[in-house]
Amino acid sequence: MSEKKYTTTSGIEIKEVYTAAKPMEEKPGEFPFTRGIQKDMYRGRLWTMRQYAGFSTAEESNKRYHYLLSQGTTGLSVAFDLPTQIGYDSDHEMADGEVGKVGVAIDSLRDIEILFDGIELKNITTSMTINATASILLAMYIALAKKQGADLKQISGTIQNDILKEYAARGTYIYPPKQSMRLITDIFEFCSKEVPKWNTISISGYHIREAGSTAVQELAFTLANGKTYLKAAIDKGLDINIFAKRLSFFFNCHNNFFEEIAKFRAARRMWAKITKELGATDEKAQMLRFHTQTGGSTLTAQQPLNNVIRVTNQAMAAVLGGTQSLHTNGYDEALSLPTEAAAKIALRTQQIIGFESGVTDTVDPLAGSFFVENLTDEIELAAWAYIDKIDAMGGSVNAIESDYMQQEIASSAYQYQNEIEDGSRISVGVNKFTQTEEGITEVFNIDDSIRKLQTEKLTKLKAERNNIAVKQALDAIASAAKTDANLMPLIINAVEKYATLGEIADELRHIFGEY
Repeated sequence: MSEKKYTTTSGIEIKEVYTAAKPMEEKPGEFPFTRGIQKDMYRGRLWTMRQYAGFSTAEESNKRYHYLLSQGTTGLSVAFDLPTQIGYDSDHEMADGEVGKVGVAIDSLRDIEILFDGIELKNITTSMTINATASILLAMYIALAKKQGADLKQISGTIQNDILKEYAARGTYIYPPKQSMRLITDIFEFCSKEVPKWNTISISGYHIREAGSTAVQELAFTLANGKTYLKAAIDKGLDINIFAKRLSFFFNCHNNFFEEIAKFRAARRMWAKITKELGATDEKAQMLRFHTQTGGSTLTAQQPLNNVIRVTNQAMAAVLGGTQSLHTNGYDEALSLPTEAAAKIALRTQQIIGFESGVTDTVDPLAGSFFVENLTDEIELAAWAYIDKIDAMGGSVNAIESDYMQQEIASSAYQYQNEIEDGSRISVGVNKFTQTEEGITEVFNIDDSIRKLQTEKLTKLKAERNNIAVKQALDAIASAAKTDANLMPLIINAVEKYATLGEIADELRHIFGEY
């Protein structure tokens, strides 16, 4: 009988014992940042503890935000419903059945005003998980900051704004790739001058992993996409030493504890090399800063309280891997949006790790581990092999258009599911240690009356606003979209006139077409 072979989820073979690692001469806070981007890491300050929230109406989400802030959340993270993500107002026929379901419904600046009512934007950082309509949502946020009297040079936060991973893994795109990239570089250019502390893109591996990729594929495809964004910005004439400082990343954290830690360490090292090769000389432009969310696809509807343990394991790996920001999932999210009780336990998980576990007391506490150092090297090597292949294709856009990334992810997802079904991969409570009684009856439900409420708000808004000014603002966007002009100032102008998200997205649909 052959001896059992042990591998990571990416297929990297794990030896029985590791007895050697290269000497650790590298220091934290120094190129290539394998050990962390700050010299003192969490001794200086803990990561930002974000809780991803957004559901139903702006009014209901606003209540949750105030609750989370009162419980110690240090940054807000906004989830938008599907119509908002793909540029439809709540009264559009395509929005039927989806309004407020997986996030908050935002149709106009008025909804953003309600969403952040009683919250000073100058005092918080806000992350918005939005891609195809990122320019419009950012414009609304800027418009509200201006109304609050905030200094735009000081407001900070992040828009995801990563359209390439939408084509590769998720699907909430609107326009063809070339036109989508134009909107992204318009945001880069505008924010570098007007909102310099804003992170203009969060290059996302999270959704690539959720679609079924391995850890190595998540790392490789995310950094390949990041490389494409860097080149697009350089082609736009932007200085890599300025704009690269405002790029951040968004990674998933799954169950394989050491593989995830090694993935994060390898990511920093690889990005430092990529930016340096593309001309970055400022160390801050070479640093990979990232947000982590625990793995949504690892949550089980069966025995959902088991998810508390899974999330704790994943959160600890993210911290040991050196994340700058962290969202922990609610234990009930395989069943519904998180209840308030689940959201509180998710936040307390981070606080207990940060203030009680002791893992924050020293920088990169697993450095020098024979296993972790070897695994970091092996993950890096495997990820470079993918990136070299994508470079040979001409970059991420070509790799996506030729379906390469999608097929690689689908193949890994298929293999993973087969392993669950044949029992070679154990999921506790799903294919082993099962039980008939489940134990959670309370779930968070969104009813279909939300669409009616949003439609009534839209009707009222359109009756009260200056519709001549709105038409002029929309016409200006359509005219500029046919040129190389930066669209951001015109989109801000339109949202300030209370043009709706759907109206602005439709103007661009008419010019750019749909993909």
